[in-house]
Amino acid sequence: MAIQAKTLRDGITAGLLGAAGVAVWFLAVDMIAGQPFSTPDFLGRALLRGLGRGIENHDLTYFVVAYTLFHIVAFVALGCVASVLITASRKAPQFTAGMALFFAVFEVGFYFLTLMLSSGNVLGSLAWYQIGAANLVASALMGGYLLKRHPEFAGNLTHALDGSS
Repeated sequence: MAIQAKTLRDGITAGLLGAAGVAVWFLAVDMIAGQPFSTPDFLGRALLRGLGRGIENHDLTYFVVAYTLFHIVAFVALGCVASVLITASRKAPQFTAGMALFFAVFEVGFYFLTLMLSSGNVLGSLAWYQIGAANLVASALMGGYLLKRHPEFAGNLTHALDGSS
């Protein structure tokens, strides 16, 4: 199945919106705490350590840039998957109910995972509710954009959930 340029463009835009929303959220949280860029610095260090890369002899900029690049690529990939799934739901409107259920289960699972990781101090100073709020910001921006670009999706979801044709 060839992905149309519009679907890919919508996915990239949605991903960039989600990534920007999370970045702005954590920048605001870090600024309020008086530690600008501490979140991407911490996450960049964790990412590179997890990938087996040495983290010695690098400054804050290195970790912030490394995490930011990973963050953007991950969100663009997620946005593209969401856009492809929404486009595919045009042919099978009942598919939208499964997508909504998957999204709900994923979100709840994500919150439980962050809660579990924050209780074991794996996430350092990041609180589960900060990550959850950032996730909600990204979901609202990405979902809002994709719903605006695909207004038929809301109708398909309504029909899939109420059983109407």
